[in-house]
Amino acid sequence: MMTELIVLLSVLVAGSAAGADLQAGQAKVKEVCQACHGMDGNSQTPDYPKIGGQYPDYLAKALRDYKSGARKNPIMAGLAGALSPKDIENLAAYYASQPAVVATKH
Repeated sequence: MMTELIVLLSVLVAGSAAGADLQAGQAKVKEVCQACHGMDGNSQTPDYPKIGGQYPDYLAKALRDYKSGARKNPIMAGLAGALSPKDIENLAAYYASQPAVVATKH
């Protein structure tokens, strides 16, 4: 039973990013995101969250929420506001494909 659940979850996570373009996501990260989050999503400063390796659906929802105003942050709202739905999908897939790094307390 546990094996089937793991396989199902893997398929769902992989399927959510299946239509994304990682190269386009990387290009958009370089243009919009890297100054704060870094190219791999593992910011070196504690002011910005580490998002590398995060689930793509979570990242995409967060960006859509910043864009719509449902999630409040003036910097992120401004940046996300300029993103297309495809940009959001590509960014989320790119950062999800990066290795996760555990945050440390500073």
